[in-house]
Amino acid sequence: MNYTYFQQHTIGREVVCSGVGLHSGAKVSMKLKPAPANFGIRFRRMDVCGQPVIDAHHHRVVDTFQATTIGFDGVVVATIEHVMAAFLGAAIDNVLVELDGPEVPIFDGSAAPFLRLLWKAGTRRQNSVRNCLSIDKTILLKDGEAYIKAAPSDGFRVRYAIEYPHPLVGKQEFLWAFDEDGFARDIAGARTFGFLKDVQKLQNMGRAQGGSLDNAVVFDDRGLLNQGGFRYSDECVRHKILDFMGDLALMGMPIIGYFEVFKAGHTLHRRFIEQLTASPGCCTVSRAACLPARIFHTAPLPSFAGGFPQMVKTL
Repeated sequence: MNYTYFQQHTIGREVVCSGVGLHSGAKVSMKLKPAPANFGIRFRRMDVCGQPVIDAHHHRVVDTFQATTIGFDGVVVATIEHVMAAFLGAAIDNVLVELDGPEVPIFDGSAAPFLRLLWKAGTRRQNSVRNCLSIDKTILLKDGEAYIKAAPSDGFRVRYAIEYPHPLVGKQEFLWAFDEDGFARDIAGARTFGFLKDVQKLQNMGRAQGGSLDNAVVFDDRGLLNQGGFRYSDECVRHKILDFMGDLALMGMPIIGYFEVFKAGHTLHRRFIEQLTASPGCCTVSRAACLPARIFHTAPLPSFAGGFPQMVKTL
């Protein structure tokens, strides 16, 4: 048993990369820097006067349309959910993320490139205890057919279901439990997805300007446009779990509970977090003794994950 998971971790060294923002279409450079214990995850906009810093916390969420965006004093950082899921999946607690633009790079539309960056950077154990948030009683949030329910559990488990009227999607359901190497194997490589008619509407609205078949799974009315096909037969629902984890990471600590989610998205994820934190007796913060006592960032990614993002450097 490895008790180092009970302690906080940061990355071992700086890593730098660049990519394109999914919605802005702009090229952006990103640097991940080690941070002290109890620092959390924070984003710094290097291109803005004063280089303001925004905490990656659910109180800072300002927009959930097609992505999760945090902001403060009019300065925003968009599309943070994939990198936040990677931090959670790799058990990284404290990092400063520096950007020279308003959006995190999309890379291939999954969390796998971010996970590779974290493995390249390495990890450093810190002399502070990691806390976790435990679900103590069942809580349910509904919005029409969509819902999120959480119940007590001895680990992080999620049963996510989606339903789309498309022959290659339909109804997909995936039950997944967080274990030593499951995030890299089962979740990290699942790409964001969309439908061609919706992508065209978004682009007419000034969104999805950086979207392409290189960073998303795209369906037309009859089939799949990506020549390489799926990475998983149920890739769409696995990506929804990835998004859910990225949004839950804005709680600032791992969450222990069993979640059932149906036809949700970033907006319902946010509303659920708000309800959870506002409901007395639903959850408690405790030391991480309730978590699996292993490090989760040593398993290899599947072969489809490819190489590192563009311009990766260690400093």
